[in-house]
Amino acid sequence: MCRGCEKIVNICILGATGRVGSVILKNSLKAGHSVTALVRNSNNISITDEKLNWITGNALNKSDLHQALKNSDLLFCTLNTDGNSTLSTSMPLIIESMNKNNIRRIITIGTAGILQSRCEPDLYRFQSKESRNRSTKAAEDHLKAYLQLKESKLDWTIVCPTFLPEGQRIGEYRFEKDTLPVDGLSISIYDTGDFAFQQAFSNQYFHSRVGIAY
Repeated sequence: MCRGCEKIVNICILGATGRVGSVILKNSLKAGHSVTALVRNSNNISITDEKLNWITGNALNKSDLHQALKNSDLLFCTLNTDGNSTLSTSMPLIIESMNKNNIRRIITIGTAGILQSRCEPDLYRFQSKESRNRSTKAAEDHLKAYLQLKESKLDWTIVCPTFLPEGQRIGEYRFEKDTLPVDGLSISIYDTGDFAFQQAFSNQYFHSRVGIAY
């Protein structure tokens, strides 16, 4: 168990209406934690719970972030790149707000592209022949966010799924520090969300990327 995990009761989630974020949200509520979720569009809200506080705002706004993170014990960040630099632009603001609120633990959802390549270890997967994606724009933004976290003093973990269909909750999958499990081709949003949620109660992958796949 990570330091302070036994006291975790207040969780903040960015991207709680997204595919993986909604899984983490439901897991958090099921486990009895109080959750504050920052969402840009209130029309996307579909879950109500006495332990859930929705805040309408933007992760690119310092005031909104501070309000969402206030009194939280840890942060799950499941923001995507939105096809631009949303993730890497918001990350410095997130780090600053976490420091101001004395929050050390952050778990984010990345991409397998920022793991190390097995065939070319000096390269990230998205830079190597392992990658099947023609566009590297999203991976480049995830990489910037990873490097920003790496330079911070936070206790961070980046969960890096490969191809991410909705799929089903299978409950059995492989995971590996800094690289993608051999021949890993896909992982569902449910198993990804479950694994990410489990990291809130473990220090096994502090300051690490974790590749996850079936």
